[in-house]
Formats: sequence, C-alpha cells, structure tokens
Amino acid sequence: MKRIFAGTAAALLAAVFLLPLSAGAVSARRAYVLDAVSGRVLFEREPDQRSLIASTTKIMTALIVCEQCNVLDRMRIPKEAVGIEGSSMYLQEGEVLTLQELLYGLMLSSGNDAAVALAIYCGGTVEGFAEMMNDKARILGLDGTHFENPNGLDSPGHYSTAEDLGKLAAYAMENPVFYKTVSTKNVRVGQRYLTNHNKLLWRVEGADGVKTGYTKAAGRILVSSATRDGRRLIAVTIDDPDDWRDHQALLEEGFSRFSIRQVVAAGERVGVLEVAGGQNQKVGVLAAEDFSYALAPEEQPQLALPGMGFVYAPVVEGTDAGYAYVLIQGKAVGRFPVVFGATIEQTPAEERSFWQKLFPK
Repeated sequence: MKRIFAGTAAALLAAVFLLPLSAGAVSARRAYVLDAVSGRVLFEREPDQRSLIASTTKIMTALIVCEQCNVLDRMRIPKEAVGIEGSSMYLQEGEVLTLQELLYGLMLSSGNDAAVALAIYCGGTVEGFAEMMNDKARILGLDGTHFENPNGLDSPGHYSTAEDLGKLAAYAMENPVFYKTVSTKNVRVGQRYLTNHNKLLWRVEGADGVKTGYTKAAGRILVSSATRDGRRLIAVTIDDPDDWRDHQALLEEGFSRFSIRQVVAAGERVGVLEVAGGQNQKVGVLAAEDFSYALAPEEQPQLALPGMGFVYAPVVEGTDAGYAYVLIQGKAVGRFPVVFGATIEQTPAEERSFWQKLFPK
C-alpha cells in the first residue's frame, strides 16, 4: 500500500465511487446503494432530493415499535385503526393481536391499518407517534426527512431522501426483531396468511429486506437489503418503474465488483512524524484499531497523516496522536485513530553559568 504523509487535511473530502453501470442502466430518478459494513456509498443519483416515500415510511414505524415496545404485548384493535385507505391487513375492530403479528401485517402486507394500530399503541395517538418518528430521524441525522403519519399516505410535509432511507434501513436491520420481521417470506396471523410483497427475497441470493412502497404521486419505491459472507448492501430507488430489475443489478454488481479488504491492522506502523525539541527527531505513528473498506480489485488505498507533519516533545508511547485518513484517488473515504509508537523526552535545556546569564552572547 502506498502511504502519503500529508501536511494538511483541509483538502481531504469524502468521496463517492459509482458502480460501473451506465447512466441509463438504472431507471430510478433517485437511487442510493450503501455498503452497510464499511459505510461506502457504491452508487448514487440525486441522493439528497426530498421525495414522497409512500410505504417505505413503515421502516421507521416498525423500527420505533421494535425499540420502544415489547412485541409480545397484545392489543385490542380500536375502531380508529379499521378501514384505513390503501393497502391493508384488514383488521377488525375488537380483535386482539400481538404487536409482532401487527408488525408482520405492517411489513409483509404493507397494512396501513396495522400502522395506525401500532402508532396508537406505541405513541398514544397517530400525531404523538409521528413526533416520535421525527425525533428518531433527528437522532439518526436524517436531515432530509420529515414524517406526518406512520403509513406513508401522501402529504406535502411527509418526505425523505434516497440517502436517508438507505441510512435508516442500514440502522434498522441491526435490530433483531426488525430483521426477523422483514426477512420473513410467509407467515400465518390468525386466519390470515401473509406473503411478503418484497419479491427480491425469492430472486436475490442473501436478500433479507426491506420494504416496498407505491402511490400514484410517489411512484414505485423500493428499499432492499442483501447479506453475503457477513457483508450487507442496502439499495434504495425512488420513482423507479423497473425497480425489481434495477435492485437485482445493483446488488449483484455491488457484491461482485467490490469486496471488504483490510486496509490497516491495529498496531501497524502507518507513518512517521518529526519531533520538535525532542531527544529523538522522529516518532513512529501506529494504527489504534483495524480499518477495513469495500474496494474494487484495482483500487489501491493510500494513508495520510493530517497536520503540519511534526509534534512537540514530549510524546508518550500509546497516547492519542489524532487520526490517519484513508484515501482513494486522492479523496478521503474514512479515518482511524492513531497513537504514538514511542516515548520521546524533551531535550534538556543547556545549563548556563552565572557569568553566561549575566553576559549573554
């Protein structure tokens, strides 16, 4: 690996590397593909453009229920959750279901009625639950996202972006209850037999989520996840008439073109700094932790130490030395902490006699 020891980090900017697909190969108006393990963005098209998101809203709805409630709790369906417009699991007033069963109705059948029922149980009211959704969006840093309902029915103040949906899905898939729900292909809920609307679960190796969405105004929206050999890819398309084909292509390309490679190991020497005023003039800098990244075969990462290229003595072995940056094609794609590899004492001040102090040269 080639190493660069830069004098400044000011020019290091986050990079996005596109999959080798032609612009016309993906039909979506907006798209985003994320390697969830390394955090590398593999493909994007207008990723921060705010859009209606239809039933992909339910990713946040399900996440909050999984985090805030015991999904084994049972609830009696209120009349407010019956007969909601759009897709439905056909709840009946007064029937009793567990929250997990409602989650299946929410994520497999895209039940707008299940969304309202869960919102009322978890948030007290639909409006109160929407506030919880927006609070969670802020915590996750989803700056292009705002919710007004738990099901995704069109509303001018209800929107997200391809990038935000990708980040949200990557986070949600780490929740075991959420993962179990969205990766389920078929399930029986009472007298209902539910089949997951996500066709990729049958079409793509390792597919394990996440959610479909459609309204006439929003178009076809799809958030998908696939995991192979411990590596997860998240794909998002918004307003995509050919989303199943596009997601298959994006996921396959992401897995085949890129692989996770260790860039540096903890304890590995990654650079040298000059030491001003020290008994030794140089000190080695070591990686404090491993760093891995999704890389194409031809990509050769470089390392850069920011700053002025020197430190003042004394320095102590094992103490914080800041961060080193990983660059591809001159652009920073990540960083990892570094520590000093040795202790360097200050050079003792030269002792001067009384007469030297009185009559300096």
